[in-house]
Amino acid sequence: MLKHFGILLAGLIATSTAFAADTAADAPAGAFEHEAGKNYFLVDPPQSTATGDKIEVLEVFSYACPHCAHFQPYAEELKSKLPANAQFVLIAAVFNAQWEPFSRAFFTAQSLGLLDRTHQAVFDAVHRDHLPVNTLEALANFYAGHGANSASFLSTANSFVIDAKMSHAADLIRSYGVEATPTLVVNGKYRVSANSQRGIGFPEMVQISLQLVQQEAARSAKPKG
Repeated sequence: MLKHFGILLAGLIATSTAFAADTAADAPAGAFEHEAGKNYFLVDPPQSTATGDKIEVLEVFSYACPHCAHFQPYAEELKSKLPANAQFVLIAAVFNAQWEPFSRAFFTAQSLGLLDRTHQAVFDAVHRDHLPVNTLEALANFYAGHGANSASFLSTANSFVIDAKMSHAADLIRSYGVEATPTLVVNGKYRVSANSQRGIGFPEMVQISLQLVQQEAARSAKPKG
């Protein structure tokens, strides 16, 4: 009797082990690997998004921030891996007086439809080529080389419209609890940033954000009732 029980138990263990291995193999890479409060943080309260029905993945950055320049290839990787139901968004931070012209220039370029073709170019000018573009006037001249009228750019940059955009951005960044750049905010709910003590570098920021997008997509797909 004990012999038969031992054979049965061994068979159950083998079956359970095989099932667990099959389940792990079927699971997406990195799934259930990251934890709130450890690898990312909750935004409390959650903030509204600007992407409608799409899951928002927002990067808080500054052109003046060298870490943001280094993160730029990872931001492009993240954008390329987002599903169709997610959208990547940028928002410029002002954490000191030196960052203010760059933030104002970002929102101006965005308003004038210049952002897509100038975003990488500004990073290159500041951090690769070390051009003297740290004033609004110098930045207006820089954007003139990319299709803008420098006088119109400067006028728009100093307008109440751009003032309002910068004020709104500052309010959002405070609400997100962002204290450093680059930081990613997923769907207004989750904050992801690099931290060497927690083993989170730029590749991990991308991985965590993609998992959170997947998590948000699964949540929205569940039937309500």
